[in-house]
Amino acid sequence: MAHTEERTFVAIKPDAVIRGLTSTIIKRFEDKGYKIIGLKMLMVSPEQAAKHYEEHYGKPFYDRLIRYISSGPIVAMVLQGYNVIKGVRQLMGATDPAEAQVGTIRADFAQLKEYNSVHGSDSAESAEREISIYFNPEELCTEWKNMTELVTEKEDFI
Repeated sequence: MAHTEERTFVAIKPDAVIRGLTSTIIKRFEDKGYKIIGLKMLMVSPEQAAKHYEEHYGKPFYDRLIRYISSGPIVAMVLQGYNVIKGVRQLMGATDPAEAQVGTIRADFAQLKEYNSVHGSDSAESAEREISIYFNPEELCTEWKNMTELVTEKEDFI
């Protein structure tokens, strides 16, 4: 069975950014071994918010989602790794922090379902769509060398 890397979109939401949890949350993903290939802080525009939550349009909570995601800065990321979509969702925990497994991001840092600190794509299709909302292809770093490759190259870095 061949293993291939996949990509996912992650947003550290306004409540977590405002509370200074950005680096702690990023560390959880890096500790798991996922590569950050895109990263930026931004204010979500109304257009981005509408595209992000388009599947919820018309639902009673839609307007609250739009107001919340655009209420403060988010940190948008593209992560890459083996089974990264499923793995990120496990690290995040259940949408409702009261139901999230102990040790997950939402269980540790969020108190309310409406302000649950982090978003991650739920499928490959969602990941592709969400990545395109927040990143242009040229903003993603796809050329990686590991440290072994760097130190074995002939070039002198000193």
